[in-house]
Amino acid sequence: MLPEIKLQADVDLAAISPLIRGMMLSVAYAEEEGGIGLTATGAMNRKFVHWAAVNFIWPGFTAEDLYSMHKVLNENDVPPLWVVRDMSLHMKFLRRRKGLLLATKRGREFLEKPQRYFDLIAADYLYTYIHDAEREQAVHARLRWWRMFLNLLNIKTREGCTPMEVVKILRPDLEPLTETGMTIEAWNLKHDLQYGVFRRLCWLGLLYEAREGLAIFEDGSFHKAPLWSACLQLESDMQSDIGVH
Repeated sequence: MLPEIKLQADVDLAAISPLIRGMMLSVAYAEEEGGIGLTATGAMNRKFVHWAAVNFIWPGFTAEDLYSMHKVLNENDVPPLWVVRDMSLHMKFLRRRKGLLLATKRGREFLEKPQRYFDLIAADYLYTYIHDAEREQAVHARLRWWRMFLNLLNIKTREGCTPMEVVKILRPDLEPLTETGMTIEAWNLKHDLQYGVFRRLCWLGLLYEAREGLAIFEDGSFHKAPLWSACLQLESDMQSDIGVH
C-alpha cells in the first residue's frame, strides 16, 4: 500500500511547493490574460515561457539559470513547464480551446483553496506521473518501493543526505568498490533515485536540496521541508535508523 498523503496543517503551499506555485501562477495568468497562448505544435508560447521563467522561481530553473544556457526560451527549454502544463490539464484547472489554455471554474477554485486539492495533486504527481524522459514501466515498477523510500528518507534527511548515500544503503555489496567503481556500477540506481524520487519530492516541496558552493554536476544534500511533516505520517517517524532488506 502506498503511503497516504494528507495535508493536515495550514501551510503556505505557494511558498513551499514549486509545483503548486507553478500551477497557481499559470492558472492565474490564464485567468488574467485571457489564456496562455499556444504555438502551432501545442506548446506554450514564448511570451508565457519568459514570464514563467521570471516568476516561477523554480530551484535550478530560475530565469538566471535558464538564460545562462539559452538566448531565447521555448517550452522545451524549461522542463518544469511540462509538468505544470500536464498536471494543470490533468486536474482540469486549465483546458485547451482555439490555440489557448484557459482557466476553468475548477482552476479558479484551486486558486482560492489550493489546500483542498493538494492531496490529489501530490499523490498523482509523486506516484504515477510519467516525466518526459521516463518509461511508464519504470514508474509502475517503482510503486512497490515508495513506502521503503519514504521511510528511509524520513530518517536520513533529518541531517541531510545525498543520492549516493542512499545508494550505499540500498546496495551494501558495493562498499568494497572505489568511488569511481561504485558510480559506474550503481549508475542506473542513482539516476532513478535522483530523477524518480528526489526530484519528485523536491518539485512537490517535501524536500529541498542544499547546493551552496557546489558545481553544477555535484550532488547537494537533501533535507526535509516543512511540508513533509505537514502531509506525511510514516512508520519511521519515531525511529532513529532504518534497516533495508
